[in-house]
Amino acid sequence: MAAPMQLVVVLNIVLSCVQTIVQGHSYNVPPYKETYFDQFVDHFNFLSFGQQTFKQRVLTQDKWWKRSSGPIFFYTGNEGSIDEFWKNTGFVFDIAPEFGALVVFAEHRFYGKSMPFPIDNFNSKHVGLLTIEQALADYAVLLTSLKKSLNATGCPVIAFGGSYGGMLSAYMRYKYPGIIAGSIASSAPIYLLDPNFPKTFFWKTVTKDFNDASSKCVGKVRDAFGKMNTTAAKGDFSTISSKFHLCNELTNLDQYRHLLLWIRNAFGSLSMMDYPYPTDFLANLPAYPVKEACSYLMKEDDSVVGLSKVAGLFYNGTNGSLKCFDIFSEYIECADPTGCGTGAAGSAWDYQACTEVRLPQGTDSTTDMFPVLPFTDEIREKYCFKRWGVVPRDSWGNVQLINLDLKGASNIVFANGNLDPWMGGGVLSTSNPGIKVIVIDGGAHHLDLRSANPMDPASVKQARVVEKQQIQQWINQWR
Repeated sequence: MAAPMQLVVVLNIVLSCVQTIVQGHSYNVPPYKETYFDQFVDHFNFLSFGQQTFKQRVLTQDKWWKRSSGPIFFYTGNEGSIDEFWKNTGFVFDIAPEFGALVVFAEHRFYGKSMPFPIDNFNSKHVGLLTIEQALADYAVLLTSLKKSLNATGCPVIAFGGSYGGMLSAYMRYKYPGIIAGSIASSAPIYLLDPNFPKTFFWKTVTKDFNDASSKCVGKVRDAFGKMNTTAAKGDFSTISSKFHLCNELTNLDQYRHLLLWIRNAFGSLSMMDYPYPTDFLANLPAYPVKEACSYLMKEDDSVVGLSKVAGLFYNGTNGSLKCFDIFSEYIECADPTGCGTGAAGSAWDYQACTEVRLPQGTDSTTDMFPVLPFTDEIREKYCFKRWGVVPRDSWGNVQLINLDLKGASNIVFANGNLDPWMGGGVLSTSNPGIKVIVIDGGAHHLDLRSANPMDPASVKQARVVEKQQIQQWINQWR
């Protein structure tokens, strides 16, 4: 018998709320107002594009704001569409009512809908405007204009960001201290931009995460890759293709190598998203996906089949809608061995990885559990020149932005989780009294910026308490 319409509506609302909690989003992700700000194409060269502007997408929510006096919580958008970060940065919304804050999320140039040019954004003439410096200037100009238009020139701005966005939030405080009162920089591997900092930490940490989940898990992974290499060496690509349910059968060693990269990318992503509850941030994943992946490996007598199920957990998620895998569309090889993504965003990040943002190196099968898939400085330089016509200048970031000793930096919280493979590139200690360092036991990639959840470990709850205390202190200092 059909339920009354009112009951159906109520049930749908309840189901929606339950689903939101299960997926780990903010319980009440607020709607946003979408606007577009006329942003200069080039902030630093008055002649290159004259007064030409583009539409930068900005998301705002003012329902909690104490007008003209409350702080502005500003999210420094990173390498993707800004609405995805809006949906997955619930901490900002959890605390905005308490502070009476205006919430502003700004999209990074060359990502999402914030394209500086109508067409050909990634040709050699245009893509050179995709830099950290230009993005920071975008945010500084936007905030200056926004504060003036809202009669909020005295309102302190607190920057928030995770991952590359966390790097940007830290840089905003460092470069524009007259605009940014303080920054929460979560999972921000700022030391990647130092040319002398070791770049081998990422895949070591992924291996450790899986070993910690099960002491036999790493052995199973190594065994699977070993069997695959033996099979591939015989030219038997059909068997491998069948076990991984590939849409198109592999035919040569180059394609087989791409499969290995596709698999490795899945492991890195599962490690990053190792949250204590289900999420749909990068994929539809269960709680503690690393443990889930290890259980797949341990249940299978054939380790290669187990490995295929681990990859499928990431690419197919918990809904299992894909009948086969198109590894060449699902993973695009690029200048970031941890993955650039696909589409325009993937191209943008690839360019940044070839210029200012140096990413971790490849795998060696000794310090990690993966096949030998190197990505050395020489390989990167050759790839970047062929793809973009550029040669990386890795010393520039250490000159232009925060360096290893953090001199001159202040009012920044650097938070990192010990399950996060990016932790090795982050700030884990400092003698600078103006910098607060938090290490979150049991925390994956920027867990502290996500909404409060009943499954959260005590460590992340405490981290958020400290972050709130720092925010209040910065607001008081500003005023």
